[in-house]
Amino acid sequence: MSSRVSNLGLGMKRSIKAIAATAGYVLTLILLYWIDITYLQVDVVFYASLQVAALATLLVGLVLLLAPVFADFRAFEKVQLIIIWGLLGYITAISVPTVLDRSLSFYILEKLQQRGGGIQLDKFNYIFTTEYMREHRLVDIRLTEQQASGTIVIDKGCVKLTARGDRLASFGQFFRKSWLPKKRLLNGEYTDMLTDPFRRSDANPDYLCR
Repeated sequence: MSSRVSNLGLGMKRSIKAIAATAGYVLTLILLYWIDITYLQVDVVFYASLQVAALATLLVGLVLLLAPVFADFRAFEKVQLIIIWGLLGYITAISVPTVLDRSLSFYILEKLQQRGGGIQLDKFNYIFTTEYMREHRLVDIRLTEQQASGTIVIDKGCVKLTARGDRLASFGQFFRKSWLPKKRLLNGEYTDMLTDPFRRSDANPDYLCR
């Protein structure tokens, strides 16, 4: 009986330490992210956030592996915690700064707030094609991201796909046509229009590279 109580007490102590270490990881992640966005140059928000998450996982993981206070943890438990922290950092990188940086949904909410809480419905096309593009420098930021990702090159005023970009575009088209909803609600109507948006593209555009 006393052995069971002792084991239970040891398990509780390890649980408390694990929670404290995870809280330390979160604080480290926030601190490193703040340093990154405040003092360092950032090419792509998503990649920078991933680098921060990886560094936080490495630093706190080393503390977990080397600090005597965690000596009672089994090796498997330490590996589990490091994996959990890595996944937490990855999810945070995608779900918070990247989403807020790229999300049109957040932009709609912020724009409504900026304009006093209400905008005429028929003005949203103007807002998206003019104000959104200008305010967020959408073309500049997306081209910068694609260049940093190695999916495009810009040569003499012409934006060209790389081999990597071509593979990603093919995958995107396949996934869109095969695995996006065929009956998706758009402005009160269920439609498959977004499974092949290029069906509404201009047949003979005048913007191709010569």
